[in-house]
Amino acid sequence: MFSPQGPSLGELVVQALSSVERGYDLLAPKFDHTPFRTGDAVLDATAEALRPLGPFARGLDVCCGTGAGVRALRPVCRERVVGVDFSAGMLARARLAHPDATWVRADARRLPFTGGFDLAVTFGALGHFLPEERPALFAGVYRALRPGGLLAFPLAAPPRVGSAGYWWTLGFDLAMRVRNAVWRPRFVMYYRTCRLAAIREELAATGFTVTVAPLEPLGRRQDGGPRCALVLARRP
Repeated sequence: MFSPQGPSLGELVVQALSSVERGYDLLAPKFDHTPFRTGDAVLDATAEALRPLGPFARGLDVCCGTGAGVRALRPVCRERVVGVDFSAGMLARARLAHPDATWVRADARRLPFTGGFDLAVTFGALGHFLPEERPALFAGVYRALRPGGLLAFPLAAPPRVGSAGYWWTLGFDLAMRVRNAVWRPRFVMYYRTCRLAAIREELAATGFTVTVAPLEPLGRRQDGGPRCALVLARRP
């Protein structure tokens, strides 16, 4: 499925019936051949937007997966790059791809860092956290950053009501809610729970100062709004 090197439909079904951690352990060897990996265009646009805000010393990729975020961190970080994820399988792939980075296994809701980073990023991971779990995630990142440190992550604009993307994300989230209502362990992955207004409020409640910048290289929608924006949350 997706490409000759990607997972089959049967493999995806097994992964979807597992926990989030176990599902990604199983998916890890083929993850980079799926559309779930953050695309290079998004990573490059993020690095371009961060460049004038740096340089930064140490960078942290939260929920790093197989390490794709290194592509955005390396151009703007002068010192160490660290990735953290709770999937041992994903971290094993990250170590193979980027042996010069540091990889840590931990739950992002309980990050084991205090004040050591100037920049933190995360790509495509917020949908794995229920809204009530995000404050713990953001609080952990806040603690991990030095005063003046920055949390940055891209957030795609919601699909237009009635569009194919709208119905696809709606159907996917409904299917996941039904799956989680009748099957354990849960697999938390929702597309429609990451609304910009709510995330801004949660970041501000944590203590961040929040701004949003359009990622212009990714283009604009027919209504003139950006297809994707970069959320910039700075620890004062």
